Amino acid sequence: MRLICIVDNSAQRASNLWAEHGLAFLIESGGKRVLFDTGQSGTILLHNLEVLNIEPATIDALALSHAHNDHAGGLAKLLDHLCPGIPLYAHTDIFRKRYSKKNGEIHDKTFSTTRQALEAQFHLHLSDKPVEIIPGVWTTGGITERPEPEGRSADHLMREGDDLVRDAYRDDMALVLQTGGETILLCGCCHAGLLNTIAHVKRVFDSPIAVIAGGLHLTTTTVEELQHAGDVLSSMPNLRGVYPSHCSGEGAFVTLSNVLGQSIVQPCPAGTILEL
Repeated sequence: MRLICIVDNSAQRASNLWAEHGLAFLIESGGKRVLFDTGQSGTILLHNLEVLNIEPATIDALALSHAHNDHAGGLAKLLDHLCPGIPLYAHTDIFRKRYSKKNGEIHDKTFSTTRQALEAQFHLHLSDKPVEIIPGVWTTGGITERPEPEGRSADHLMREGDDLVRDAYRDDMALVLQTGGETILLCGCCHAGLLNTIAHVKRVFDSPIAVIAGGLHLTTTTVEELQHAGDVLSSMPNLRGVYPSHCSGEGAFVTLSNVLGQSIVQPCPAGTILEL
């Protein structure tokens, strides 16, 4: 199994890869390819796929971590490059409208591709339960138990009937990759909270986590919460690698590196390849 970061806020130095505020990963396993999220613009996604010599038509399935446009905004430009009828996996709440409030103004934060367009292109699999995408690659399903801090932003809102209310992030999901007796947790933006997501995976999949990668959304956490997260991760005996990206935050990277060690915590810009 191989994991490739396609889109991130940063890209590998001295490469021809581009960066943007967004995230996309490609999972390769058993001759199959799964794309997890699509970045924000689609332009960066398609460019980086070309640089990495990955033909979009060879992608066998897509999965979306949640509805925000920095994770699903690239879908619109990707559609014409994919084989029609491939499956797309997401939470049942993926089509709820999301917004952000900045300087008193409301901005639409939902990805723009309509449900009708996706139904015409994909075989949609919408579920709040874990679903196996290809052998060894699962969605987490909805992460409903959240006693630990969530990955929140104060300006995030969602549509509830005629009202705009605080975003509950019900659609937030991650992926679980199982290979060689190990479990890898691949996060999109971790709005459900990193520690809540870890606990959910341990409870549902009953398997120790060896690697954590992707967006951990620790940018808004306090120093105490970061230290607590580091302590929890350091207590995980099988954890051998942490690869924060996108919304994880520089403070989180430094804190986790100090707690876990620089050999375990590594950057994960676009172009990073993890052989699992």
